[in-house]
Amino acid sequence: MTAPGTPSTAPPPAEEGTLHRAIGPKLLILFVIGDILGTGIYATTGKVAGKVGGALWLPFAIGFVVAILTAASYVELVGKYPKAAGAALYTQKAFKTPFLTFIIAFMVMCSGLSSASAAARAFSGDYLAELTGDALPPTLIAITFIVLLAALNLRGVSESVKTNVVLTLVELTGLAIILGIGAYAVLTGDGEPSRLTEFEAGGGTGYALMTSVLGATALGFFAFVGFEDSVNMAEETKDPVRTFPRAIFIGVAVTGTIYILVALVSSLLVDHKTLEGSSGPLLEVVKAGGVDFPHKLFALIALFAVTNSALINIMMASRLCYGMANERILPRAMGRVLAKRRTPVVGIVFVSLLAIGLVSTGEIEGLGDTTAFLLLCVFAVVNVAVLVLRRDRVDHAHFRTPTFLPVLGAVTALALASPLADRPAEVYIRAGILIVIGVGLWAVNKAVLKARGEE
Repeated sequence: MTAPGTPSTAPPPAEEGTLHRAIGPKLLILFVIGDILGTGIYATTGKVAGKVGGALWLPFAIGFVVAILTAASYVELVGKYPKAAGAALYTQKAFKTPFLTFIIAFMVMCSGLSSASAAARAFSGDYLAELTGDALPPTLIAITFIVLLAALNLRGVSESVKTNVVLTLVELTGLAIILGIGAYAVLTGDGEPSRLTEFEAGGGTGYALMTSVLGATALGFFAFVGFEDSVNMAEETKDPVRTFPRAIFIGVAVTGTIYILVALVSSLLVDHKTLEGSSGPLLEVVKAGGVDFPHKLFALIALFAVTNSALINIMMASRLCYGMANERILPRAMGRVLAKRRTPVVGIVFVSLLAIGLVSTGEIEGLGDTTAFLLLCVFAVVNVAVLVLRRDRVDHAHFRTPTFLPVLGAVTALALASPLADRPAEVYIRAGILIVIGVGLWAVNKAVLKARGEE
């Protein structure tokens, strides 16, 4: 795959109501890495182990492949259409069906909110308990957490992204500690290598093994979501046509490699049942590693990591609202920005309220699986859209992915979203309720436009 590029013209001067182009190439790479890393690996690793057993590395390896396939489609599309609306924009251009466009946009937004909610739940779990005990109700902590992140988002994209860089470096440090502990264990002969090939399959049949691996992969895919969020920053990135291909591919490759290595270390040192029972599974790895590393310090690092995930998802959901408002999929008020800060104030308040609702009604595993399910459905549509839009020519050079990649991307996304993945019914119910809410909002918005004579 090649990414042809030509020197682009300087962006036009910022106008009132537009977003500020504050993100350069290096900052975008760190942003993508920070967006992908976080809650998934720090909080749901144990739940993935509970589904697949000691062969914890396999779901992350499969998830890495699926992520690369779909990332290639996103890179082509953001190069052609560097706008903030992301998947919603691609769906509209490909299928020209406003109802489908709205549902896809709403699913993306809800996936970001369920991801942020999972992060908020992870923040209030075992990692925080290691530092403070069970002093406050977890739900209260999670809600307060969401409110504070919303306030930071209102400050501005520059402040939010710079905070993301700091938190990304902290969470990378935490994962480097895990890998260092793993290397020490291998060199000293500690750990149990036989666990790496153990599978947990109810019933012991081939079908049960397949569904357990698919289910673990579907949940583990939650750890890879994030690269799709970055395309919603296209209007705040300098020269996005040239910047995004490198940033997304590097981001997915770096995080995928780290995930597989962390999964190997986790299974090597800790039994999968112990991992499954903890909302702070990597803390269990630190405790079992035979290295005198302060447990409380690692717990603090993990809290920074899940904070990063929630921060970015709240930020991306609000930018998606802004993009949809500009496309007139949502009311124009959703695109309102603060005069001085030029941040999408209405979008930030709206998505934060929805996140509070989700965090009050779900737990880490269910919210994480809901995020993965919603995005897998979206990814299937995006992979088809990139093929449909090959007929739409643009007047600038951009990345073009080989045709077989989006085909495989659509097939694998649908397989992981299907009942073959053996996910709990509550995930489908939660996603169904969210979609019903989306249909209701669509009907209200359509009625408003008709009443104003704008339809």
